[in-house]
Amino acid sequence: MKNIIIYTKNNCPQCKMTKRFLSENQVSFQEINIEEQPQYVDVLKQQGYQSVPIVKNEELTIVGFRPDQLKALAV
Repeated sequence: MKNIIIYTKNNCPQCKMTKRFLSENQVSFQEINIEEQPQYVDVLKQQGYQSVPIVKNEELTIVGFRPDQLKALAV
């Protein structure tokens, strides 16, 4: 699959569930923790995002733990 990035933060249950779903479905991704890399917070806010997890690739953006939408990445 194409470059999938997941933006997460510490102690985020939805982030953990999203990462687990992707891993269990053999979807590789790059994780960016916004608490460890705070420079991404302003970028995401400027793009209109207010919560994590945010899963992005070239064609798709998914906000929150949405297994119905994440299935599209597991193809």
